[in-house]
Amino acid sequence: MIDQPTVFSLFPIAVALVISIALRDVIFGLFLGLLSGILLVYGSDPLEAVNLLVKDFLVPQVIDPYNAGVLVLLAFIGGFVALMETSGGGEAFTDSVKRFVKNTLRLQVSAWIGGIVIFFSDLGTPLIIGPIFQTLVDRLGISREKLAFIIDSTASPVAILVPFIGWGVYIMGLLGQQFEVLDKTITDFEGLISALPYQFYAWLSLIAIPVLALSKFDFGPMLAAEKKAFLKNRDKFDGLALETQGLGQRAKTSFVWLPLLVLGAVLGLSLGPLGFPFEAINGSVFRAGLSTAYIYSAVSLVLLMALYKARSIMESLKVYLNGMSRMMHVAALLILAWAMSDLLSEIGADIYISSVVVANIAPGMFAVLVFITSCLISFATGSSWGTFAIMFPLIVPAAFAISAPLSVCIGAVLSGGLFGDHCSPISETTILSSMGAGCEPIEHFRTQLPYALANGFLSLIGFLMAGFYPSVGVLMVLLVLQGIAILGVRKYMNMETV
Repeated sequence: MIDQPTVFSLFPIAVALVISIALRDVIFGLFLGLLSGILLVYGSDPLEAVNLLVKDFLVPQVIDPYNAGVLVLLAFIGGFVALMETSGGGEAFTDSVKRFVKNTLRLQVSAWIGGIVIFFSDLGTPLIIGPIFQTLVDRLGISREKLAFIIDSTASPVAILVPFIGWGVYIMGLLGQQFEVLDKTITDFEGLISALPYQFYAWLSLIAIPVLALSKFDFGPMLAAEKKAFLKNRDKFDGLALETQGLGQRAKTSFVWLPLLVLGAVLGLSLGPLGFPFEAINGSVFRAGLSTAYIYSAVSLVLLMALYKARSIMESLKVYLNGMSRMMHVAALLILAWAMSDLLSEIGADIYISSVVVANIAPGMFAVLVFITSCLISFATGSSWGTFAIMFPLIVPAAFAISAPLSVCIGAVLSGGLFGDHCSPISETTILSSMGAGCEPIEHFRTQLPYALANGFLSLIGFLMAGFYPSVGVLMVLLVLQGIAILGVRKYMNMETV
């Protein structure tokens, strides 16, 4: 047993981090980190250590009422998302905007809007939006790399800003356990909502697309890719007769907007009388209301597809159950993260980290350190969710201990995790965005990296400011700086070419 918190209290998370980076597998890293921590603390043989891991750390996470509610909600979300992704509604919606696409600006903005509308799945967005716009970008002389950049910037950056889909539920699941121990006056929902203005990287990535499109500006490898695409397709740059690709008449745009309307309506009816979304809602009540909303949304979509004979009810049920099973990976990650949090707390890792931070780091600088660390972990592992699981058990207690602005620190973890995920060549969204756009993953990584680094640098400035002066105004300042930087560099490059 470890009597006093020392640097050895960090041993389990260090093992988890090293293995996660080395093997690109956060789940395996967390499992071995937990096992090593149990061996260190209890001095058990490997057989007994696994027994303790299951009995004392994993099973309690599953039967805990809070955790069980999160896992059930994630299953309902997984089923609904699977129905939406396979309904054809996303393709029908995107196809319907083709009539408005007359030039490169409208095309980029249309793909951007499509990515925002298909907000319910960060992994589904690239595979829904990308293939629809491939022919259009070719005809208008836009590179496939630019399309990959657009859909990548409207996948995870949009999903992480929506509190009632898988991303938000997962993050609240991680935050809720910390608040339960440290400060029961803060709910997981409040913690996530308060961090929205400080998710600098997500906002900068999202807003960059229309700003770049309006300014007609590109730089770095993306500029070379755009010039190559224009020269290759200039003979087709003729105003275009944009015709609908054969997507099938049974897929309707209502397959997207009607279930989402039902989702919002049921959520409003369930939680509106309690003050949602303007007042804090009890976590269990929020998850119950959200689960109800997702069930009714799924039922509405199943009936709608049956009505239009797009898919039978039994076929939809099979898709729904497959979608629920897909969430097992997320559930495993959450359970291991909760167990790691309990183990770290038991051996005093939070106390040790807090004592080190108090002695060496000013509260205002803590968010910057958190952001940089999260960037490095996420870039190395290619997993933003794994980064959240590793970082939150460490930074939330430390932020409380040194009175650092908690909302800013949460935003720093989320922004850092997203930054690394957005520019890591091994990230799922990087790979899927290149697949959806029809370009090589390495080319998407290479052309997107300068934009990611630019937004990452602005985010770093933001956390320097917000660490000392937490305010929504910091985000406004960053967005203005982004616009000024784009226009300024564009003007400078134009001068250089004269």
